[in-house]
Amino acid sequence: MLLPPVYALEWSRTELHLQYGNLAVPTFAGGGDAYHLIYTVQHASGWQYGDNYFFVDTLDAQNSEFQDFDVYGEWYANLSLGKITGRKIGAGIVSDVGVILGFNWAREPGIKKYLPGLRLSLDLGGFTFANLDCTAYLDDSEGVSSGGAPSEGDSFMIDFNFMRPFKIGEASFSLEGHAEYIGGRKNEFGGIVEPWVLAQPQLRWNAHERFALGIEYQFWMNKLGDRATDESVVQALFVWKF
Repeated sequence: MLLPPVYALEWSRTELHLQYGNLAVPTFAGGGDAYHLIYTVQHASGWQYGDNYFFVDTLDAQNSEFQDFDVYGEWYANLSLGKITGRKIGAGIVSDVGVILGFNWAREPGIKKYLPGLRLSLDLGGFTFANLDCTAYLDDSEGVSSGGAPSEGDSFMIDFNFMRPFKIGEASFSLEGHAEYIGGRKNEFGGIVEPWVLAQPQLRWNAHERFALGIEYQFWMNKLGDRATDESVVQALFVWKF
């Protein structure tokens, strides 16, 4: 009997994050702000033909019903055309091109999004990785009739994700995270969901090989498509590395 080949991981990185900060509440959820405790499991790994990434957030709003113990996750699988063909695919600072598929999910509002597209892997000096992802943003949410948030039309996403380690003396640091733009669309009632810009860079001090301390700065213009809500917040960050 012939068995299918087993593709071992070439590398793997799993982390547990704890964040705390005072986040904006969109006006459609009452407005104002609320302190949030966010627990995150994050994983990235590479294999023979590509790489995978996912995270799952558990959000605990301390003084608001908005995101009061909600769960949100994203998963992305990338197939490297360079690895598959055995050739260099790209030119200039583009070191590889990949086919990527993403899935976004939120429990309480019943949100589901599919994100098929392309990844450009960038060769930037000093960066562990730098990617520019260009995907569709396809809605498959449950909608109001199922007790969730309003379903939406389809759109697109452009996302830059990166990691840049550096040292100051003997101390090890890193700047990592992402910045995304998601285009505008309409919800099931014809209301406008504004395009948004979301940036979440983290500055980490790698105090030990197993843990890091730092901050995450969250900038969100038109948070969750709400034109009246912009966010600029610094959150405390603790990272445990498995």
